[in-house]
Amino acid sequence: MAERIVVDPVTRIEGHLRIEADIQDGKIVEAYSSGTMIRGLELIVKDRDPRDVWAFVQRICGVCTTVHALAAIRSVEDALNIKIPKNAHLIREIMNGAQYVHDHVVHFYHLHALDWVDVVSALKANPAETSKIAQSISDWSKSSPGYFAEVQNKIKKVVDSGQLGIFANGYWGHKAYKLPPEVNLLAVAHYLEALDWQKEIVKIHTILGGKNPHPHYLVGGMATPLDINSDNGIHAERLMHISRLIDEAIEFVNKVYIPDLLAIGSFYKDWTHGGGLNNYMSFGDFSTTSIYDIKNYRMPRGVILNGNINEVLDVDPKDGEQIKEFIDHSWYTYDGNETGGKHPWEGETTFNYTGPKEAYDHLDTDKKYTWLKTPRFKENSMEVGPLARIMIGYAAGREDIVNIVDDTLKKLQLPISALHSALGRTVARGLETVLIAQWLRDDMDSLLANIKAGNQTTFDRTMWEPSSWPKTSKGVGWMEAPRGALGHWIVINDGKVENYQAIVPSTWNASPKDGKGLAGAYEAALKGTPIIDKEQPIEIMRIIHSFDPCLACAVHLTDLESNSQTEIKIL
Repeated sequence: MAERIVVDPVTRIEGHLRIEADIQDGKIVEAYSSGTMIRGLELIVKDRDPRDVWAFVQRICGVCTTVHALAAIRSVEDALNIKIPKNAHLIREIMNGAQYVHDHVVHFYHLHALDWVDVVSALKANPAETSKIAQSISDWSKSSPGYFAEVQNKIKKVVDSGQLGIFANGYWGHKAYKLPPEVNLLAVAHYLEALDWQKEIVKIHTILGGKNPHPHYLVGGMATPLDINSDNGIHAERLMHISRLIDEAIEFVNKVYIPDLLAIGSFYKDWTHGGGLNNYMSFGDFSTTSIYDIKNYRMPRGVILNGNINEVLDVDPKDGEQIKEFIDHSWYTYDGNETGGKHPWEGETTFNYTGPKEAYDHLDTDKKYTWLKTPRFKENSMEVGPLARIMIGYAAGREDIVNIVDDTLKKLQLPISALHSALGRTVARGLETVLIAQWLRDDMDSLLANIKAGNQTTFDRTMWEPSSWPKTSKGVGWMEAPRGALGHWIVINDGKVENYQAIVPSTWNASPKDGKGLAGAYEAALKGTPIIDKEQPIEIMRIIHSFDPCLACAVHLTDLESNSQTEIKIL
């Protein structure tokens, strides 16, 4: 008979996620993903001026702030047929690229690495051997034996104090860890370096968007005053600062992140769990010209079903027959009904909580068990995110993506099928970071060339005034956020928001089962995974963290004391 374990809250993510898993004969036979928060920002923006919506929905998340703002801006511009200046497009692409590089590096080191890296084991390392390993995989400057000995000393002081701080509650010594002490020391050293580095690259948002988090955007362009000769605008010195930050990001990604990713990955090549659906979707993004120039996306649009990389299907977020959200297992109603699917333009956010009375109560997974809706592409469960984008780009034959994937698989001595796993998801995130860091450089060069040619325009007032708008219009702001396909759908009537719906990447991935019993990406990826120790289910954390969950912040109370089930609280 299966035993149910509960991981609540799943930590090292944004927001609140509960995973319930049934374990039998040492394997997960069924899994359930529950988003345990609700805020309803779709209701907050109703009847507001569409030009202000971005500032509200940007607060969906404290991590993914800029992507929600950008998707909201794009939805309004799509509805009103607004075309923005080239400089505004480039500035948005630069800010989006900076968000990606920052987000992916932070995820690898600070959210996901501790699933693979045993921090305490680093105390047993020989710093001289760690130095040799570091110098064999990269020419990064910080790689001397003395440097690693210093880092090891810091770790020892923390451990000896009995207060592990950010490293508390880890499963140190777990049998699933495979890295030798020297590689663990290398990873912890770069974990600490990444903490310092990440606060620098976000300065790009501060310069171009006024602040970080929650940088400023503007329907019709950007409120970024380009003026190389004025102290009041983005002048030459600030532009050179951005350029320098981009170069430093490229260096950190190529000399620290990727070598560490490959070094750590080489010890876990046989950890092939966490594949799941093998259905992948990307809305596409990063155009060199305009968001509407879909054929020119550097991150291509498309769908792969059943892992078939010989065929890439089209996806259109405006097509009401392609994308629908279902609520069979979600705490909502549609027109008073408990089931059914709706395209976001006709979507509803009507709460109908029927779940546990207490936080520690068992979820009734046969009924409704989450605040997340169930989005589907032609009634298929989909995975979105870095792996989806890499697989679609590879299947579409994009040369830069094919080359970096083939080269990496060759280094790891793995087939393309190995990417259908938690490890593959983690590798894919690193590979696209390399690509995006270079696109960041290319876009900055294009912006500098425009400015040098005398073009400093960042905003177009055409269609800015509501008097010029049609009585009724609707639009979609689609994009690829770091965590996957993101869509904001808006309906505008008489100059006000009539309806607003957002489907975020973690809604696709963390969605519950639909009316046909088809699982979402998290649930499918967990199924079949062996669990060494049900009291310390690190395997669950590896798989869930490989998606980089982001469930928006909300009040959440958990009582772990009076639950008779096996309850696990994890770092």
